[in-house]
Amino acid sequence: MYFSYADRVRNPFAKSIPRPDESPPGENAPEKPGRRPTRIPRRVSGQGCALDATVPAVLVRVDRNPFHHGTLGAARSLGRAGVPVHAVSEGPRGPLARSRYVVRTWRQPPQETGPDGIAAVLAEAVRELPGRAVLVPLDDHSAVAVDHLPPALADRFLLPAQPQGLAARVADKARLAEVCAAAGIAHPETAHPASPAEAAEAVRALGAPAIAKWSRPWLLPPGSGLRSTTLVRTPAEAAALQARTAEAGSPLLIQHLLPYAPGRDWFCHAYADRAGRLAAGGTGRKLRAWPPGAGLTAVGRWEHDPRIDECARRLVATLGYRGVLDLDFRYDATGTTPYLLDFNPRPGAQFRLFTDHGGLDVVRALHLDLTGRPLPARTPAPGRRFTVGTYALLSAVRGERAGSAGGTGTGRAGREGAWWAADDPVPAAAMTAAWSAHVLARAARRLTSRPHPAPEGGAVPEGRPVPEGRPLPDERPAAEGRPAAGKRPAPEERPVAVPPPPVGNGADDQQKASSTACTTS
Repeated sequence: MYFSYADRVRNPFAKSIPRPDESPPGENAPEKPGRRPTRIPRRVSGQGCALDATVPAVLVRVDRNPFHHGTLGAARSLGRAGVPVHAVSEGPRGPLARSRYVVRTWRQPPQETGPDGIAAVLAEAVRELPGRAVLVPLDDHSAVAVDHLPPALADRFLLPAQPQGLAARVADKARLAEVCAAAGIAHPETAHPASPAEAAEAVRALGAPAIAKWSRPWLLPPGSGLRSTTLVRTPAEAAALQARTAEAGSPLLIQHLLPYAPGRDWFCHAYADRAGRLAAGGTGRKLRAWPPGAGLTAVGRWEHDPRIDECARRLVATLGYRGVLDLDFRYDATGTTPYLLDFNPRPGAQFRLFTDHGGLDVVRALHLDLTGRPLPARTPAPGRRFTVGTYALLSAVRGERAGSAGGTGTGRAGREGAWWAADDPVPAAAMTAAWSAHVLARAARRLTSRPHPAPEGGAVPEGRPVPEGRPLPDERPAAEGRPAAGKRPAPEERPVAVPPPPVGNGADDQQKASSTACTTS
């Protein structure tokens, strides 16, 4: 049975819905998990970028996040230019796999398998590719693993001529201070505690609250509850985290927290070509983030900042870096010194913000350069905006003030959404459904985790034990201004209800504040 593309839009959850430009099912190889018949995109829109459509691209991401819009952006960018796009992702039912520009998907390997698991999936992929392909890692784990590919497998891909081990060096938070010192770039003061006692002392020395971050966060075991970056408010919290170093798989760092203020968070996405020239990308300001004051870019604006641009050029020249890079900065209180917080050796999630007037972005520049095609001259589009609708809405509801829209980029140069695209609407529909299910599941968990109120008189319902150490309702002492549990006061005795102060998850809101000042994830 055949379905039109309109049918696909109406029913984004069907297992396999070929379009009229696809071969009948019997003419393709038997479908495997994650495989769909090869598609030919109806629209080829490379604008001024003449990409080689005979060289496919393989997108790789190990991080289990179906809402990663950067991977979808890479698929659309290359697919619109006619490049066949393959992806290692969540599988055939994720939003990415439903893009019209994705030819084939392979399931991600388990995170704990490390470089060997990534190599195994890529080895499976190359067996079905007609020739060499451009490999595009989209998370730090994958970018670091590329350095460890067996030579025979690495030869099947087109890769930047990167110094061996450089991706791991810049992605390692513990070594970033060395990188900044070598390039003469400011970096927040960072301590490297070797014990819980030293972690506690570091918080006292740097001042609380401080930022605690794991040096190689891609090694954190799934389900451990450990976050890559955490706001620690007391020395005891830092000591407790450091005690879990063996479980985390990498050392804990304690870093001075640069205070957040609207307009201080900036980022830079760039492509360093084979000659070390920054051939694509630009600098931008984070106008909204989720969580507010930290975290991912919800709304970003292309604005030229000469200081940050110079930092990027200096890093590339000092390190001999080649390929796509994503830097996060935060200015100090004086507004004169940008501090580098993160260096990601791969495209950032909002890289599509820096699509110039000719259609060139960092992913297209990577493909052009590695296939030997000339890179067109840059035609910057300052003022262009990029919006992640879900995060922007949450940030606005939370009441975050948007960052300053000042700077050199004041013209209107277009907008791009992370998910919605008129020529590729199905991923947005799939994401909306998945996001709604995610929100409802979280709400249900919160409701079911609320303590069950005991009946008047202190009886505990049968089958619901009282947690150890918690007194029964009649045993709880009465707080000032509140009657003892189990006793209902007369109307004249009842205290006036005072609404509690707003409570925010400070650790979530600020956990990336200092570490992400220079990262764009």
